[in-house]
Amino acid sequence: MKILVACEYSGTVRDAFALRGHDAWSCDLRPTESRMTALEAKHIQGDVLEVINEGWDLMVGHPPCDKISFAGTQVWNKHGRVFERLEALEFFAKLWEAPIPLIALENPKSCASPVVAKYSQEIQPYYFGDPQMKTVWLWLKNLPPLEYKIKDDLFGLKTACDKPKPISIDNTDRQKKRYYADAKIRNPKDRARFWPGIANAMADQWGSF
Repeated sequence: MKILVACEYSGTVRDAFALRGHDAWSCDLRPTESRMTALEAKHIQGDVLEVINEGWDLMVGHPPCDKISFAGTQVWNKHGRVFERLEALEFFAKLWEAPIPLIALENPKSCASPVVAKYSQEIQPYYFGDPQMKTVWLWLKNLPPLEYKIKDDLFGLKTACDKPKPISIDNTDRQKKRYYADAKIRNPKDRARFWPGIANAMADQWGSF
């Protein structure tokens, strides 16, 4: 399959598909950080909308979430923020309506659902062996939900690892539990890297769809 991984510089998802024999390309404004060699790591540095019409079979997209995530609602009413939010939603919509048969977009909880489309599946990284807690929403077009197993059963072995414990708890009335993915010590660039367990599940399950 000819696969486009939109808005990815880490190479995590692209490499998962490439290692299974697909013609997988990532595209981002930043250069790739892939551990694969320069010849193997197929990366387009630029605007994904400029290459979105080039005959892809499958697209996995990671549209920017900082302006539309529910985690940022406390600043939604700042001056000018509404236009930034609308611009981010328009970009999300352009990926969702791309002329590509199979599409999967991922984001944290955000107003893209239901403004652009209702999300299709909610998962956690630890469901797929990545020891982190962070709610991930998937928007799926002509693709099935990702399969996972929290525990062993008659039909197979579990894919999940143990549910991680919080690294801190806010000293507020809410006592919000913080995990690495949403801790105050987080690095925004680190947070932009996708989880390899989910990437491998995508490649295994959707690469042969």
